[in-house]
Amino acid sequence: MKSLRIAVIGSTGRTGRLVLDEGIRRGHAMTAFTRRPQELAGVRGLAAVVSGDGRNLADVRRAVQGKDAVISIVSSEGLGRTTVMSDVMRAELAAMRAAGVRRLVVVSVSAIEGSRPWFFIQLVRWLLRKPYADFGRMEGLVRSSGLEWTIVRPPRLTNGPATGRVRSVAGVKELRHGPYTIARADLAASLIDLAGDANHAREIVLVSASPRGRRNPGPAPAED
Repeated sequence: MKSLRIAVIGSTGRTGRLVLDEGIRRGHAMTAFTRRPQELAGVRGLAAVVSGDGRNLADVRRAVQGKDAVISIVSSEGLGRTTVMSDVMRAELAAMRAAGVRRLVVVSVSAIEGSRPWFFIQLVRWLLRKPYADFGRMEGLVRSSGLEWTIVRPPRLTNGPATGRVRSVAGVKELRHGPYTIARADLAASLIDLAGDANHAREIVLVSASPRGRRNPGPAPAED
């Protein structure tokens, strides 16, 4: 993959930090956008750190200007009603259009449509029903944006080391069998892969740990 200029929105979260690290390791020019730039003081090799509010168009535009791709990893805290994900996405989409940036990779959640494992998903979907409603609004904005987007829906995230073994499936609402987890480090690597992969534009991709221990071949077609 050629070197890319990538902006990461939500760069100080646990996954965001790993995305920055993985992009730098691969030789990409990584720009971190955050409200808390002090938290990135120890990250070496960044092309830039842009401080701002993700809901502010001018702030986001400074981060995405001149980039080849944007990776967005935005979530809310708590269980209450929120519009954070959709508000930030509106600003991102407007900023990308204004800056002429086409490629967008967005992290959502598998439980927004998936139902396996059934008991766990039903519990999580009930507990997080208000934040999940905003993930749904965010996805709707992305799908109608006209950009070259890919929505990535991971299952439960873990903090283990990267394995390099990821199952990626496009065009389905849920994975038919487990594992229903993925290490954040593996998710980060998948996001970097997709940032430079136009073959999966305008697709929803489900990712998880590989059930067969094989390395990631890229998003596959729908499961039979």
